[in-house]
Amino acid sequence: MTIAKKIGTLSALSMALLAAQVASAADDFVNPDWANTATYIGAGIGRTNTIIKARDVLVNLNTPGGTVNSWNSDEKDTGYKLFMGKQLNQNFAIEGGYFDLGKFGYNTTTYQGQSLAARMGYRGVFLDLVGQLPLSERFSVLGRVGMNYAKSTTNFTGNRLWALTDPHQSDRKLNPKVGLGLEYKFSEALAVRGEAERYRIDDAVRNNGNVNMYSVSLVYKLGRPVSQPAPAPEPAPAPAPAPVAEPAPAPAPAPAPAPVPVSEKVSFAAEALFDFDKAVVKPQGKAALDELLTKLQGMNTEVMITVGHTDSVGSSAYNQKLSLRRAEAVKAYLVSKGVEQSRVYTEGKGETQPVADNKTAEGRAKNRRVTVEVVGTRTVNK
Repeated sequence: MTIAKKIGTLSALSMALLAAQVASAADDFVNPDWANTATYIGAGIGRTNTIIKARDVLVNLNTPGGTVNSWNSDEKDTGYKLFMGKQLNQNFAIEGGYFDLGKFGYNTTTYQGQSLAARMGYRGVFLDLVGQLPLSERFSVLGRVGMNYAKSTTNFTGNRLWALTDPHQSDRKLNPKVGLGLEYKFSEALAVRGEAERYRIDDAVRNNGNVNMYSVSLVYKLGRPVSQPAPAPEPAPAPAPAPVAEPAPAPAPAPAPAPVPVSEKVSFAAEALFDFDKAVVKPQGKAALDELLTKLQGMNTEVMITVGHTDSVGSSAYNQKLSLRRAEAVKAYLVSKGVEQSRVYTEGKGETQPVADNKTAEGRAKNRRVTVEVVGTRTVNK
């Protein structure tokens, strides 16, 4: 594959993935349980280099009847990789794929008019354990260690081929590889990586040599849950007309009590559910939501609406986004506990509906909240 084709293929993939994220840009980082167990695909391209060991080649040419007078080597090229991985948890993933490290070579001549040139290429498959250390919600440090199974091909040309046993040689070996890099998440589904990797490679010219690859990759996680907007509130039903008085009929057995509509609304302080400026539900927050679900046992739940609110610190656009992320995080946890996803809706109100004065610390704390409203029916016990 030529360099132009490599860049064209990866550019098309990049544009497709970036376009797919535009519609969901406001839904970032609200499904941590999914993100930490997702399957992902990716592609990367970058610069490769190696060191060709000239000594062995020159020894072969500097024999009786031959003295080297020129040496030129090509030790850089463009490589690419295609890969697929599985997140084991927030900090580790298993990743495997295909790589092509490009081609390298040398040209040399002697004073006696003899010449020898070689061209080496490397491609194969790899399997790595990838470690991830989050520095923030979007940035992570990456480290990887694994194995590569590479096929190396070496083709010799020139008028000194008689000194070789075979001008076309190939080798296949299993060797280690390591890498280090950084990852930036555009969203829970899409990220970009910059990495430096070292592949241990064997070939006909360099025994146990290394090829380095410095690449930029796009990573896309598959199967992201789709959020649903909150439904418009329905008007309250009109009261039934008063019945016309009639003679009382003969007493009949009392009917079983019919279910009656109920609505319950609970407000949680944001600090109880989340760490500062985060949208991942804390263990204490999960316990509070579990208590709410326990209280709702016996109710035929029709609709649950989670609404996020913030104080006025920061821009209104950022607060709107933070409030929606927190409402989505509460929804994700409720769904994980068995509530039907189609019955849970989310809203983000940002700083638009304060319940206290934002000029005081106490007031701001009251305004940072998430409310959960449940609409359903209960059977009335008499």
